[in-house]
Amino acid sequence: MVWQHPYLNVFKHFKVEEWKRSTKEGDVTTFMDKTLKGTVYRIRGSIPASNYIQLPKTSTQSLGLTGHYLYLLFKPMPGKCFVVHLDVTTEDSQVVRISFSNLFKEFKSTATWLQFPFICGAAKGSVYECTARTSKQDLVGVAPANVRWTCLMLDLHYILSMYLNRRYSHLKSIKLCSNLLVKNLYTSDLLFEPGVMFSEARQAKLAFHGISPMPREMAFPVPKGENWHDRYDYIRFPSDGSKLPYDSIQKGCSNPAEGVQVLEDPIRHLPRPVTLTKAVRDRVSLIQQITSPKDMPRWSPLVTKSIPEVHLATSGPLEEVYSGDQEFSRVEGLQAAGDSTVPLHATTDGGIHVYAHRMGNVAIHAVGISSDESVYTKITGPEVLSSKKASPCRRLLPDPILKLRTIIGFGGCSTKWALWTKNSSAVVYPCHAIIITMQIETGEQRFFIGHTDKVSALTFNGNSALLASAQMGHLSMVRLWDFQKGKCLSMFKTHVHSVSSLSLSYSGAVLCGIGKDGHGKTMVVVWNTAQVNQGGEVVVLAKAHTDVDIQTLKIAFFDDTRMVSCGRDNVRLWRVRSGALRSCPVNLGEYHSLEFTDLAFEKGHSAEREPEDRTLFVCSRSGHILEIDYKNVTIRNARRLLPSQIQHSHRREKQTFNSGPGIAINSISVSSTFCATASEDGYVRLWPLDFSAIFLEAEHEGAVSSVSISPDSLKVLCTTSTGNLGYLDIQSRGYNTLMRSHTDSVLAFSVDGLRKQMATVSQDNTIRIWDLVSMQQLYDFTASDEMPCTVAFHPAQQIFACGFSSGVVRTFSLAASDLLMEHKQHRGAVTGLTFSPDGNLMFSSCSHGTLALYNCAAQKSHVLRVLANVVSQDAEHGPNTLAVSGDGRFLAFVGPSKYTVTVMDAHSLDELLRIDVSILDLDSTNLDSALRICFAPMPVGHLLVSTSSNKVLVLDAKTGRLVREVSRVHKLSCSSLALSEDARYLLTAGDRVVKVWDYQMRFDINFQVYIGHSEPVRQVAFTPDQQHVISIGDAIFLWDFLAVSRAESPKADIHPYVESLVPPRAETSSEKLKDFTSSANEIPRQSAPLPSLASPPCLDISSIHQAGRDDIFSESDEGEEAGLKGSSREASDGNKDHSTLVMEEPVENEETLVVRPKVSQECSRSPSHSGNEPRKETKGPEPQHYIRPDSYRHFTPRFKASVLPKSVLYPPAGNEGLKLKAVIGYNGNGRGNMVWNPDTGFFAYTCGCVIVVEDLHSGSQQHWIGHPEEISTLAVSHDAQVLASASGQGNGDSRCQIRIWNVQDGTCQKVIFHHETQVQAMAYSRDDRLLVTLGDYSDRTLALWNTHTYDLMSSTHFLEPVHEVAFNPLFDGELACVGRGAVAFWLIEQRGADISLKVHRAAIPDTVGLVELTSLCYSTNYLLYSGTNTGQICVWDTQTNRCFMTWEADEGEIGVLLCCGNRLVSGSNTKRIRLWSVAAVQELRLKGSDARSSSVLLEHEMTLDGTIVGATFDDSLDMGIVGTTAGTLWYINWAESTSIRLISGHKNKVNEVTFSPGESHCATCGEDGSVRVWSLASMELVVQFQVLNQSCQCLAWSPIPISRGGAEGQHVVAGYSDGTIRVFSISRTEMELKMHPHSVALTAIAYSADGEIILSGGKDGLMAVSSPRTGMTIRVLIDHKGSPITVIQCTRKQYHDFGVEGGELWLAASSDRRVSVWVSAWLKDKCELIDWLSFPAPASLEAPSSLPPSLAAFCPWDNGVLVYVGFGMQKEILFYSLRQKQVVEKIPLSHFATSLSLSPAARFLAVGFNERVLRLIDCTTRTEQDFVGHDDSIHLCRFTPSGKRLFTASYNEILVWEITST
Repeated sequence: MVWQHPYLNVFKHFKVEEWKRSTKEGDVTTFMDKTLKGTVYRIRGSIPASNYIQLPKTSTQSLGLTGHYLYLLFKPMPGKCFVVHLDVTTEDSQVVRISFSNLFKEFKSTATWLQFPFICGAAKGSVYECTARTSKQDLVGVAPANVRWTCLMLDLHYILSMYLNRRYSHLKSIKLCSNLLVKNLYTSDLLFEPGVMFSEARQAKLAFHGISPMPREMAFPVPKGENWHDRYDYIRFPSDGSKLPYDSIQKGCSNPAEGVQVLEDPIRHLPRPVTLTKAVRDRVSLIQQITSPKDMPRWSPLVTKSIPEVHLATSGPLEEVYSGDQEFSRVEGLQAAGDSTVPLHATTDGGIHVYAHRMGNVAIHAVGISSDESVYTKITGPEVLSSKKASPCRRLLPDPILKLRTIIGFGGCSTKWALWTKNSSAVVYPCHAIIITMQIETGEQRFFIGHTDKVSALTFNGNSALLASAQMGHLSMVRLWDFQKGKCLSMFKTHVHSVSSLSLSYSGAVLCGIGKDGHGKTMVVVWNTAQVNQGGEVVVLAKAHTDVDIQTLKIAFFDDTRMVSCGRDNVRLWRVRSGALRSCPVNLGEYHSLEFTDLAFEKGHSAEREPEDRTLFVCSRSGHILEIDYKNVTIRNARRLLPSQIQHSHRREKQTFNSGPGIAINSISVSSTFCATASEDGYVRLWPLDFSAIFLEAEHEGAVSSVSISPDSLKVLCTTSTGNLGYLDIQSRGYNTLMRSHTDSVLAFSVDGLRKQMATVSQDNTIRIWDLVSMQQLYDFTASDEMPCTVAFHPAQQIFACGFSSGVVRTFSLAASDLLMEHKQHRGAVTGLTFSPDGNLMFSSCSHGTLALYNCAAQKSHVLRVLANVVSQDAEHGPNTLAVSGDGRFLAFVGPSKYTVTVMDAHSLDELLRIDVSILDLDSTNLDSALRICFAPMPVGHLLVSTSSNKVLVLDAKTGRLVREVSRVHKLSCSSLALSEDARYLLTAGDRVVKVWDYQMRFDINFQVYIGHSEPVRQVAFTPDQQHVISIGDAIFLWDFLAVSRAESPKADIHPYVESLVPPRAETSSEKLKDFTSSANEIPRQSAPLPSLASPPCLDISSIHQAGRDDIFSESDEGEEAGLKGSSREASDGNKDHSTLVMEEPVENEETLVVRPKVSQECSRSPSHSGNEPRKETKGPEPQHYIRPDSYRHFTPRFKASVLPKSVLYPPAGNEGLKLKAVIGYNGNGRGNMVWNPDTGFFAYTCGCVIVVEDLHSGSQQHWIGHPEEISTLAVSHDAQVLASASGQGNGDSRCQIRIWNVQDGTCQKVIFHHETQVQAMAYSRDDRLLVTLGDYSDRTLALWNTHTYDLMSSTHFLEPVHEVAFNPLFDGELACVGRGAVAFWLIEQRGADISLKVHRAAIPDTVGLVELTSLCYSTNYLLYSGTNTGQICVWDTQTNRCFMTWEADEGEIGVLLCCGNRLVSGSNTKRIRLWSVAAVQELRLKGSDARSSSVLLEHEMTLDGTIVGATFDDSLDMGIVGTTAGTLWYINWAESTSIRLISGHKNKVNEVTFSPGESHCATCGEDGSVRVWSLASMELVVQFQVLNQSCQCLAWSPIPISRGGAEGQHVVAGYSDGTIRVFSISRTEMELKMHPHSVALTAIAYSADGEIILSGGKDGLMAVSSPRTGMTIRVLIDHKGSPITVIQCTRKQYHDFGVEGGELWLAASSDRRVSVWVSAWLKDKCELIDWLSFPAPASLEAPSSLPPSLAAFCPWDNGVLVYVGFGMQKEILFYSLRQKQVVEKIPLSHFATSLSLSPAARFLAVGFNERVLRLIDCTTRTEQDFVGHDDSIHLCRFTPSGKRLFTASYNEILVWEITST
C-alpha cells in the first residue's frame, strides 16, 4: 500500500467534509478551535450511539488502512463522556471491535470485542493531575474541566497480538461518538514523537530507535519557548508506564528525555521515505491495494559489530553481551489438544500480565530494554555481521528448545478439584497455575496454560466440551476453555475476591461462581456463557450478596436456572428469574447447626416423574447425610456416619448410622445405582442408595478431599489432602494412584543418572524419590520436626545425602532403605551439599558459614576437615551454594562475604583464589553481590556467577579474570544456573520463568523463555543424559530438551555430500594405512579408507594446472582407493571407462572428491523420434521415498487427477480452427521459471506446460507448446539464443523431459532425458558450451551436457539433496552447488572425450549452525554468496573456498540471490526482496581485520505478494523482474522505488469467465476469493474485488437494461462459498449489494435476459430468484433439491412461444443428470416449468471415480433446441428439441466432457476433456480438431458474445484462443 506511506491523512483522503465516503449523525458541527488555531469537528449529544462520525459510509465497505499505528488527534469534552469504536480485520478475516471510552469502568475482553477504559488527563500542575499521579485508585470517569488536546497513538498490531493473539491485517472502520472534539486521524507504519524537531531527532539518533519527528500537518502548534508536553497530552497504547490499571488507556511517560523506555517499541520500524511517480499514484485504487506490495526503507544502514582482534591468550578479552532488543519467550511442546497459547507483555516495571490465549504453542510477547551490543572476543571462525533491524534476525535454535513433558504435582490452592471426562478415560485437575488432563491408561498429560495464579475451582459442562476454571487473587479471573481443542474461548474478571467454587450447567449455557466481595460477604454470580463458542461475550445474568456461608453450589443438571448451595448452618435452593437471583432455605429442623460440605443430585429420570422430582443428597462435617426432597423442599431422611466400635479383638466393625461423634464427610458423589463418600478419616466408601451397608471402601494416607464417580459408573476418582490423586476400579476392586505430589514448595532436587531416579526435598518436611521414566514416586521419607533443605545423589552408589534445617547431614542407602550416617558438624540450616564427580568426597555448608569436607570412599562417610566462617552468611541460600568443577579439583562458593567468590582446592580446602565481584562493574554506584555459582564443563575452564544486579559473570576459574558478562538475565535475581555437558547451553531460573541461553552468545536473541510455574523457580538443571531439563518450585516440571547435542550432531567427516557407497569397515582389518593429518594441529584422521570390493577403478592422477589452486583440489593417492558402486548412472553399451569417486579424509571439515563419470550413450533424442524409439537403460535400485528438505527451493508439481491423452486429433497444418492468442497467468508454483535478457529484450515465463514469450513493449505473446506436464524451471543461454525448459514425464517416458528451444524461431531443437523425478535448476556456463541440470530432492542427480550436441558428458548422484547450482563466471570449468550445511566446488577437466570432475566440499562455519544452504550466486571478483534457510548470507572466497563472512539478511529462507559488482539482491519466503550494498565485502576478503569497513548496507527493500521464486535483473541491478508464488511477475525499479505488476493471474482454480455485453471486458473468479476484471484488448487487469476467506464459485455480467444504459449500468454478480451473493459496480469499482439467499455454497448464477432478476443455484439444489434492486429473495425453487446446480442459462423468447406466456426462457441443470426448462415473466411474477429432462446413466460399477459434470445450454443457431453433455450410457453430445420433446441429434465423443460452450456466431461447439484436450467441433461439416496446451483437465470453455474468441481454463491458467475458421 505505497499510497499509505509514510502516513495517511484519513479525513483528507476520504474527504470527510463532503460526507460522500463517510457519514455523520446527530449534533456534528465544525468550529474554529483557539488552541489549535484551526477547524475541528465537534460531536455532542447525550447519547453517543446517536451522535457520531463514521468512516466509511456503510458497514459493508472497508477503509483498508494497513498502517501499524493509528493516531487520533482529539479532545474529550469537559464533564462529558465519549466513546470511540475501531473495527479492525485480522489476517484470518475476523472483525474485532476495539472500543475505548471514559464510560468504561474496567477492561473487558471477548474474542471479537476489546473494551478499554480511557483515563482523561488534565493540565499540568492541576489538582486533578496531582491526584492522578499520586492515587492508585481507578480514575476512570468524565473528563476534567481543564482536559487537554491529546494525540493518542494506538499500536493496532500489538493490541491484537497481546490481547487476542491474532495478527492484524487492516483497519475496517472508525466510529467517533459524542462527546469530543476531533482534528484528524492518521495511520502510519512509523512511530512519531511529538515535540521533537527534525534537527533534534538527527542529533539524538532517534531513527535508530525507530522514531520519527511528528510531520507538520499532524503536529499541534507550540508557542515559541514552550514545551509541547506542557500544553498537550501524548498517549501511547499499549503504554510502557507502571500506572494502574495496566489495561486502561492513559497518559504515560510524557517526555523522551525521561528515559529510553519511551523510545522502545514491541516491533521497531525505521523511517520510510517513499518517492512515487505520478503514474504509480494514478494506478492505485481502493480495490487494487489488496495485493499491492509495501515499499520498505531506503538506505537503511546496518549497525554491525566491530571486528574483534585476534589474541594469542588462552581466553579472549572482555566480552559484554546484553539480552538483545527483544525477548521472545515460549512454553513449547504442548502439542495435544489441550494446548493453549498465552501471550504475555513484559512491562518495564517487571510485571507480567497474561492477556490472550489461543490453541498451539505458547508464544509470549515481551519487551526488553537494552542498549547497543558490543562484542570483543577471540575469533577462530568467520566474521559474523549482525544488524539491528526492525525485527529479530538470528536467534537460538531450535525454537522451541524445550517441550513440557510431565508435571509432578496436584492442587496448589485446593486438593478437592478433580474431574472425569465424559468418556471416563481421562481426569482433569489443577496443578497450581496449570490445568492438566491425564489419560488414566497411559499417564500422558495435556496442559491448559493461561492462568497467572493458582487455580481455585474447576467445572465441566455435561458433555465435557466446555471447561471453566477460576484462579486465586484480588479480582479472580475465570477462563472458559474448549476442552477438545485446548483453546481458551473467553476470560473475564469476576469482581469477586476469591472464587471458591464454580458450576457449569449441563448445556454449558450458564456458569455460576461463589466468592467474597470487598467487604467479605459471600457473593453468588451467574453468567450467560451460551455464546462463548461462537466468539460471543460472557455476560452477568444475575448476582446476589448474602451473609450465609456457602461451601458448594451446583447447577441442577435438569434446569439451567436452578441451583442448590450448602454451607455452615444452611442448605439453599436458588433460581434465576427475570434477571434476579433469588433463594429459599431448606427447613433443616434439628440439623440447622451442621456444617454442610457437599451435595449431589439423584441421577436418572423416569417418565412418570417431573424432572425436579428427585432427591438431593447433602453431607456434613458431623457425618450426617441428609436426603432432601428437592421438589417439596423437605427432609426425607437423615443418616450419620460413625466411627467403628473397638472390640476385644481390635477388629473394626462396620459403620452404622447412630448417635455419637460422627466422621466428617468432605464430599459425596451419586450415580444411578450407588453413592460414594469421602471422609476425613481417609476412607472412600461406596454405599447403595439406601445406605443399608458398605459394599466397598478404600483407605488413604490422609483425609480424602473429594470423590467423583465416573460417567460410566465403573471408577471412583479420589483426591486427598496429602496431594494424592487416584481412582478405585469397582470391577477389579483395585486402586490406581495417578499422582503423588509434595504439599508445599519443592526446595531442591538431585538426579541419579545411572538408575534414572530423582530425589526432591520440600517444605512439607518430606524427601521423595521418583522414577524419571514413569514419574512415579518410589520412596517417601518424612522428617517430623525438621525440614530437609538440600539433597545430593552419590555419583556411583545407590546412596543419597540430605541436609536439614537443624544442621544435620544424613546419608541414606536406597538399596537397604536405611540411614547410613548422621553428621552434626553444622549449627545452622544446611545450605549446600554436593559430591565430587568421582564420589570420593562430599561437601556441605550451612547458614552460619561453616564448610565441611567428608571422605565418602566407603559407605560410612567420615569428616576430613571443617572450616568456620568461610561461606557467606548473609547471601541468599539455594541449591547452587557449593559448586565442584568437572574434574573434581576445585570447589567454589560465595564467601566469606556476599561480595566475594572463593575457589578452593577440593581435596584439601586450601584457598586458591578469591574474586571480588562488587568491583567488576565500574559504572554502577551499587555494590554487586554474588548469588549463585556453577562451573562450566571441562576443558572450558569458566566459573559462572549470578549477581544481585541480574547479571551472569563468566570468570576464568584459574585466574579470576572476567571473560564476559551477560546483563539483564532476569527481571528479578537469578535463582539457579546450570550448563549442558557440551557447554553449548546455559539454563537460568529467575522469578517464575526458566531461560535457555546459547552459552557462546552468538545470536541477536540468545535465549528462550519458558513460563508455567506460579511460584519462584528454585532450581533448574539438565538430566545427566542431557535429554531433559528439570525445574522445581511450586511443582516438578520435566521438559524435553530438543537441541541436538554435539555428540549427536553429524560430523563433517561423516556427513557425505556425494554418495560414495564405501563398504562397511572390517573389524578385523590389519592392513596398515597411511594417516592423513592436518599440518596445523596434527589431528589424526578418525577413520581409515578401506580397499574396494569392486575391480580396481581407473584413478585420475593428473594435476590441476591452475595457479594458486593446488591447495584446494587435492589429488587422490594411489594407495587410497575407495570403492564405487552406482554413483554414476551406468550406460547400456558396456563402456569400460569406469566412473571413479575417490574421497580423501576430511581435514578441518573439508572434503575433496575426484569424479570421472561414465556417460550414458542413449540419453537424448530429437523430437522426431519422440515416443517410438525404445530406450535401453540399466535398472538402478528401487526408488526411495525421500523426505522433502527444509527448503522451498524444491519444485513440487501440483497434484492433478487428469490424465494425458492417448490419442489426439491434430488439425491439418494451415487449417487450424483455433489459434492460441494469449495466456493469462504465471505459474507461481515453478522455481526459476522466468527469464529475461536485458540486452536482447527476450522475456519468457511459464504457465502450466506452456512457455510464454512476451514482448514487453507491445504485450504480444508467442507460445511454445510441447511439454506434457507442468514446467518446473527455465534457463537461457548468455547470448539469449537458446532456452532450456524442464518438465515431468510424458506418455511412454520414464524420465523427465528437458527441451532445448531456438529463441529466434521458437522451434524445439532437442529433447533430452536423464532425471527421474523433477528438474529443479539449470544453468549455462559463461561460454555457453556446457549446460548443467540438477534433479530435485528425490532425484539427487547432477548432469552435465555438451551444448553443441546435447550429449550427456557427466552425471553424479548425491546422497543428500542439493538445492541450487551455478557456474563460475570467471572460470568456465568451475561450478558450485549448495545443500545441507556445505558448498560443493566442482572443477571440470576435459581431455578429448575424457571428462574428469573434482569436487571440494567446504562446510559452513559452526557459528552459522545446522542450516540448509538454499541459494547461491557468483560475483565477478572471486566471491560466492550463498543464502540459508534461516535467513543468513554466507560469503565465500572462491580462491581458497573459505567462508569468511556471514550476516543476517532476512527472517526467512533466502531462495533467490543475484549479484553484480558491489550490489546484491536477495529474495526470501518472507515475501521480501532486498537490495544490498556489499562494497566492503571484497576489501574484507583481501585485508581481513585491516579493512576499513566490515558492514553491508541495506539499500532498499520491497514486500511483494508472495514467496520469491525467481528474479532477473539488469547488469547494474537497477531494474528487474521478480516472480512470486502468488502467480505474479513484478517489474522492480530500485531507482524510482516502484513495483509494477507485469503479469498476474489467479493463484487457485478459476471457476468462471464472463463477458461484458460490448465485449470490451471480461471478468474471472476463482477459489482465491477474487473477482478480476480484464481488458479484452490488452488482457491487462483493470480492477480486482477481493473477499477474504471465501471462494468465489460463479459469476455473471449484467446485460445493460434500457433503464440504465451505458457504462453506468455495468455490474457483475458473484456467488460465494458461504452462500452470499455480491453485486459489484464496474464503473464505481465498489460493492453495491450483498445478499444471503443460500445457506450453502453457490454453484451457478445468472442474470435474467433483462437484467432485472438474479437467478442463483446452490450446492443443495435449491434455486433462488432475487432482485438486484432491493436485495430481496422473491422466490425459492426446490425442484432440483438434493443435487448441486451446475448450469443456469437465460435467453429471450417470443412472448407466446411454446404456448406459455412470458418473454424469458431459462434452464437449470443439476449434477444428477436432470435439466429443467422454465418460462418466466418476472414483472408478472410468473415462472412456469415447461420441460423436465432426465438422462440415464450406467450402473455405478462402470462410473469413473469422479463423475463428469452435467452441462446444458441453449443452442444459439437453432431456436428451441438445447444441448446436453454429461455422464451417461454413451460418451456423446445430445441435441434436444423443446418443441418435439425428443433428442434430434447426437455427436459421439472420445471421452466424457468436462466443459461445454457453443459459439453465438457460427455452428461451432467447444468441448473440454479430463484428458487435457480441447476439441472444436464444426456442427455443419462434422469435422473435429483437438488442441493441446493445458496441463490439467479443461473445466471451463466460454465463447465470447461475438464468437471471435474462446476462453478455456485449466485449474488457474486461462488460455485465450482466436477463432480462425469462418
